[in-house]
Amino acid sequence: MPPIDHLVTSGTFSLDGGTWDVDNNVWIVGDDREVLVIDAPHDADAIAAAIGDRRLVAVVCTHGHDDHVRKAPELADRFGAPILLHPGEAPLWEMTHPDRKPDRELADGDTVSAGGVELRVLHTPGHSPGSCSLHAPELGTVFTGDTLFQGGPGATGRSYSSFDTIIDSIRGRLLTLPGDTVVRTGHGDSTAIGDELPHLEEWIARGH
Repeated sequence: MPPIDHLVTSGTFSLDGGTWDVDNNVWIVGDDREVLVIDAPHDADAIAAAIGDRRLVAVVCTHGHDDHVRKAPELADRFGAPILLHPGEAPLWEMTHPDRKPDRELADGDTVSAGGVELRVLHTPGHSPGSCSLHAPELGTVFTGDTLFQGGPGATGRSYSSFDTIIDSIRGRLLTLPGDTVVRTGHGDSTAIGDELPHLEEWIARGH
């Protein structure tokens, strides 16, 4: 199997009194024996089917918005795996799962690995306080959650978000990666670090 599997699940995202239909990327990283799942949005059965008979090492959540963590406990419990989340996401996580805490904290500089693939945790706040990206140097890829998309930064118009902070995160933590690094996002198409570099100054000038 390839070291990165990808599926898209559909559902809703709710925050600040609004609800929107969304499609979420789910990334499964590892080999034919064991894997990590990056984000567990809307459909535990579909994600479990993609995992198959492999061992799930952990459910790694890029951030705490409900469309990224809704099925994390169900998936983790089904496979006996821990949920990993940055502690800065506690207020958002608790909106969806008030009676269940993540099992382990993510911190900047941590590494998580499965099937010989190592992911380095980059704390990239702004979309939310504890948003994290996961860099896999050997695969030439970074999983950015909702921090960086094709064409610009993630949304910062809702609670717990900051435009200035997300720009600092992208400039300081992501655009410093090699230009050919593939950016695998929380929603939509993948891109590359080098392709996003020209967009950043435009976003800063527009201030949104």
